[in-house]
This record gives sequence, C-alpha cells and structure tokens, in this order.
Amino acid sequence: MPETTCEKIKRYCSPFTYACAPSHLKSVLLSSVTEYETPKIITIHSYSIALTCRFVQLLILFYAFGYLMWYKRGYQDRDPSLISSVTLKVKGVASVNRNETITLDNADYVIPPQENNAIFIMTNFIQTDQQPKRCGEGVDITASVCTNDTQCKKFGPYPSKSNGRWTGKCRIPEGRCEMEGWCPVENDLSPPQPIMESLNFTIFVKNFIEFTRFNIARTNIFHGHENITQCIYHPENDKYCPIFRVEDLLKIVEPDDDERLKMLTFGAVVRIKIDWICNLDLGGDQCKPKYSFGRLDSRYKDERFSFGFNFRYASHWKFESDAHRTLTKAFGLRLIVTVTGEAGRFDFLVLTLNIGSMIGVLGLATFICDIVALYFCKQGSIYRKQKFQTVSLATGSVATAAAIATVNNQKPLDYEKYSLNQTRYKQMTSHLAIGDEC
Repeated sequence: MPETTCEKIKRYCSPFTYACAPSHLKSVLLSSVTEYETPKIITIHSYSIALTCRFVQLLILFYAFGYLMWYKRGYQDRDPSLISSVTLKVKGVASVNRNETITLDNADYVIPPQENNAIFIMTNFIQTDQQPKRCGEGVDITASVCTNDTQCKKFGPYPSKSNGRWTGKCRIPEGRCEMEGWCPVENDLSPPQPIMESLNFTIFVKNFIEFTRFNIARTNIFHGHENITQCIYHPENDKYCPIFRVEDLLKIVEPDDDERLKMLTFGAVVRIKIDWICNLDLGGDQCKPKYSFGRLDSRYKDERFSFGFNFRYASHWKFESDAHRTLTKAFGLRLIVTVTGEAGRFDFLVLTLNIGSMIGVLGLATFICDIVALYFCKQGSIYRKQKFQTVSLATGSVATAAAIATVNNQKPLDYEKYSLNQTRYKQMTSHLAIGDEC
C-alpha cells in the first residue's frame, strides 16, 4: 500500500519532533549536568612509537621554550611602531687649488643645507664660468663634429643632448657646430682630483625616537657635554658615539683603496642604519642603538653606465648689465639615514596566550605517532580496530542485534566472530599484569 502524504510528512518531521520533545530536552539538560565525557585513551606498548613521541615532544618543547620564549622573548608585548627624527651636521674645512686656492667650509660643500634623513657632502666639483653667447658645441657631443655648415643643419636647431640652440653654422677652426646658449660649454670628460681633506670631515647624527605604546622616548646621545665633542665612532672602542669620520665610514663600507678613491672622485651613496632593539624589562637606560653601514650604489668595477652620484647647480649674477653664471657639477657622498626598532615589555596576557598555543602544538606529537602506528607498523590493523569504533544505526542490522543480545545476557548473533575477537584481545593483553586491561 503506497505511503500517504501525511505519513511522509510525519516520517520526515519525526527527527525534529523527537529533538524538540520535552522528555528529550529534559534528558539533554540532565546529562549536561550529571555526565562527563572524556576522549578514549589507548596505550600502545611499542619502543619505537614511544621514542618517536618523546623525541617529537622534546623538539616542540625546545622550539617553544628555547626559541620562542627565550630567544624571541615570547612573554613580551611588542611595539614596532617607532617614531623617529634625525638631524645631521657636518664639520670640517678643506682647501682646493683650481687656478687659485679656494677654502671650503660646511656652507660650501653641504648641498642643500637641509634634507630629511639624508645629507650630501661634496668631495669633488667642476666649475665653469659662463655667459649667454655663441660658441662651439661640447666635445662630448659626437654629432657636433663638422667640416661644413650642411653637416650642422641636418640635425635641426635642437639635436639630442645639445647644450643650446644650434645655429646651423660650422666653426671651421674648432671643427664643431656652433650653438647659442651658455658659453663656454662644460667639459666633464676628465674630472679633477677629489678633495682629500674631506676624509677628515665629521658627521654628527642626532636621533630622537619614541615608542608610543610604552611612552618611552630616547636619544642616541649618551656622552657628557665634554666627551661628546671629543669622541669618534669606533665599532669596538666607542660604538655609541654619534660622530663619524668620513674616512672611517668609507673603510667600513668599502675595503678596496681604489674604490674609495673613486667614491671621492665620482661620488657614492652610503647608508647609515640605526637599530633600536629594546628590552624594557632590563630598564629604559639599556635601550641603546646599534649602528650599521652599507654602500647602496654599485661598485665602479661592476657598473658600466652612470656610476657614482652627482648633480649640477648654477649661481647667477650680473656685471655691467651682462648676465653671468657659474655652473657647478658636484660629486660627493650622499648619506641616507634609516631608523628601525622594536621595544618589548613583559605582559601576562601575551605569556598565557603563547603558553596555550604551545600546549596545543604538543598535540602534533600524538598526531605524528598515530600516523606511524596506523600506516607504518606491522600491527597497524589491530591499533585501527582499537582506536576506531564502527557503530551502525541501521534498524535490524547485525551489529545492533548483537549489541541488544549482549545487553540481555545473550550470545551475539555472529557468535564465531565474537569469539575470535575475544581470543585476539586476550593475545594482545597476555603480557600485561592482572588488572592492566582496564
């Protein structure tokens, strides 16, 4: 007889009706108060699995307490948001002979006077006094070589890399095309010797930092008023002095003498890094910086194009209504200061969170041993039967009937299989003492 619609609805709704029944709800509430559930624990007597478990646990404990808790200070709250301000000053006097002796001080060789976390020190320069008129094009422009006007007209008035407007005429005595602009044109094919006195220049780096989370402000000046004017940074003898000699910096970032000379001649880019790694549990006075240095530009032995660091600037004036300017091509050292840091202080909440995470990671040892016991042991099938229990909820199944018969002190339906399992169980526990089966 076909099932009616009402019977279908009743059958489909029976699980929900049972779940919402007052008797079921009452039993659930009572069981939550009067019953306690715990995972099933199986003891395996195996040296290999036991040693594997202890070895993995020791590795986890060493990683957790040795590396995370002690080396990385996992018990501290961290503040990586560092607020920093850097001021740089250069002192020193140098003399250079370019047709006449010129004395340079910090107002001459520090260009521009102020930058953000950087400074430029001019160590070499080429100066050209110019006026607006007509003259031959520069010797570095190969297209300007000519023997007649036709060769100069074919490139137009503004050829590539020209220093002014070409008139289309060829200056026969010079063998170069004529241009109209600032004359004479700069010749930078052979830079002069650098300013060797610049090696004795000193750079004062003043740094203020603040860790806002802990309300800690520090400066990199630890010497007294008298000592600060006499100290010079040394990586071993005086590693906290904020005054650096240019020669010492170049020796740290570049051990090759020839490279250091070219750095003064053609310029270079040098990095000064200040690291503030502070353990505030030791006290705020122990929060001190660590200086490191490096060269950012490529070495001249490796670079083939546009090496060094240089730029041009011009100074304009008038004399008897005539315009004049001095064009300066400056070579030098560009120093870039970067500041990084992190502060840490003990925090009980961070400690408990990390300990809880470590305890959870210890469960990895059990997982690894389960994999070894299930898939890499010869008796893995026995362990699988003990660890995993198959329960069939199908009505009238052999397992359900066997369970009911056992509860009623009757033999299971599949009595031969039941006897075989009992025999295997006795064999597995035969080496244990009396009472260990529990």
